[in-house]
Amino acid sequence: MTRPEPTGPRAMAVLGLAGFFSAAAFRICDPLLPQLATEFATTTGAAAYTITVFAVAYGLLQIVWGPLGDRFGKYRTAGIATLACAIGNIGALFADSLAALIVCRAIAGATGGGIVPLALAWIGDTVPYAQRQPALARFLTGTILGIACGQFIGGLIADTLGWRWAFGLLACGYIASGILMQLESGRAKAPAAGPHAARDALPRPPFRAQVAALLRDRWVRVVLVTVALEGGIFTGALTFVPAALHDRFGLSLTAAGATAAAYGLGAVAYTLAARRLVARLGERGLAQGGAVVMLLAFAGLWLAPGWQMALAACLLSGFGFYMLHNTLQTNATQMAPDMRGTSLALFASCFFIGQSAGVALAAHVVDYSGPAALFMSAMILMPLVAIGFARALRTRPAHHFS
Repeated sequence: MTRPEPTGPRAMAVLGLAGFFSAAAFRICDPLLPQLATEFATTTGAAAYTITVFAVAYGLLQIVWGPLGDRFGKYRTAGIATLACAIGNIGALFADSLAALIVCRAIAGATGGGIVPLALAWIGDTVPYAQRQPALARFLTGTILGIACGQFIGGLIADTLGWRWAFGLLACGYIASGILMQLESGRAKAPAAGPHAARDALPRPPFRAQVAALLRDRWVRVVLVTVALEGGIFTGALTFVPAALHDRFGLSLTAAGATAAAYGLGAVAYTLAARRLVARLGERGLAQGGAVVMLLAFAGLWLAPGWQMALAACLLSGFGFYMLHNTLQTNATQMAPDMRGTSLALFASCFFIGQSAGVALAAHVVDYSGPAALFMSAMILMPLVAIGFARALRTRPAHHFS
């Protein structure tokens, strides 16, 4: 039987702080690569393994953290994962070789994979379905800001204090948020016995059996396939925006990266408007609206005559993407309420695998046909994915939204 879970705005805010550092860790190494290559007398490509191993470990280990959260409590387990993230970053702070740094980044990725999926599962456990989408949007604010700030923070610290202190900052952030999460867990009070108490007390089936049971459900398969396609198409296109802006408009790489980062501002704008949009449009309307906004965004990137239109397109892309993604996340929290940690970990893994495959395929498109063909493809495919999911919502089984 799991321990009681904390609830309330304070617990949500602390979880959002952990999500911020988890997301920032993804991008913080990008601007450090030249310094790492110089420090360890290697190439920039070799230094980039610090990014690759983090991403691979992050994606693979999510599926381990999910069942642990189901068994021991999602918030408490996410707090332990947050504290454990500090270990890899402290090791990176003192790494004396590139090999040691790569190992430490792998440890940081493996432990970081336990934060966001368990956070989504905790929200699914503690927030009623009718209020869940705005609650998920509020949590997303932290992770979106982390993604947007990761590159900036890494570059700023590299230029002032040196690359090691980027990992020192991450370690401090993980320790602070992990301690706060454990304090919140300690304050949690056991709820009164509810209708699912007997079910929750039963021993859980083995992990393989849980996954098999999930995949037998048609609606679960719809959600997982949709999030994999969404992650692959959108991330694959977005990855090559800075390079395309640099080549087409002669922007510096810094300016091109800053323009692409406007995606994060669009995403934050969605989180601020989420409650009103959910109330007005509903889930199907949000998915359909996301289709329209993403069509306009990628058309703008494809046809932009100047960087100003590309900037507006990047803003729209973040807003439209999260109209769909937030709807997917909300449905994912209800795929399997009795094993929510496992189901959300599977959801996150599909999203991550889709992103990895999408970037690889997008690279081939860019190499053979150029970025314009990539943006045109995303302009067509992303709306199709969003409209397809909106249509699928009409046939969603009743037990997946009650």
